[in-house]
Amino acid sequence: MAHFVIMGCGRVGVALAHTLDGAGHSVAVIDQDPEAFRRLGQEFSGSKVIGLGFDRDTLVEAKIEEAYAFAAVSSGDNSNILATRVARESYHVPHVVARIYDPGRAEIYQRLGIPTVAAVRWSTDQVLRRILPDYSMRGDYREPSGRLMLTEVALHRDWYGHLVKEVEEAAGVRVAYLTRFGEGTIPQSRTRLQGGDLVHVMMNLDQSKDVEKILANAPVAVSD
Repeated sequence: MAHFVIMGCGRVGVALAHTLDGAGHSVAVIDQDPEAFRRLGQEFSGSKVIGLGFDRDTLVEAKIEEAYAFAAVSSGDNSNILATRVARESYHVPHVVARIYDPGRAEIYQRLGIPTVAAVRWSTDQVLRRILPDYSMRGDYREPSGRLMLTEVALHRDWYGHLVKEVEEAAGVRVAYLTRFGEGTIPQSRTRLQGGDLVHVMMNLDQSKDVEKILANAPVAVSD
């Protein structure tokens, strides 16, 4: 089981905390308002940390050094981005996501390689797809025979800058489309991946574990 740190104990933060806690993961929830933790209820077995999600002492108390993923889902865009950057750049948390209300800002931060989800299309499910890679492997679509699945995959950050065809060759999948800056686009084989891209592939269902393992790791000996 993995350790997750969530900044913000509002509706979405509580839903994430309960989902991850219920799945047996270790969870720490950060909020500057002690009263907010009442929303978690008595059934929540994780830790509650009072403070700001971008404060280093607060993050250390939440065991950020052990975190598999960090989700900043407070009500403030600036706080969410700052906390996400600290988690990623100072503590090297492998999976981060920030909740953003301003679509214009979301595009800017995606260009910086910070995964964001705009509040206008917000759901707990979308956040889980960013911080829990195997969650995305449930698939968005399966063709009638049940053999093929269209799904979003999680990429190791070192895949960014590589060609779409390299992903296809390494994992044995077909990249169906990319979501880039909130817009869907059909890539060519020579399309180069950018930080923040969401990659959706078509693959054989029985290959999902292998695909997940390959793409969750840095590319090895990949050439143009």
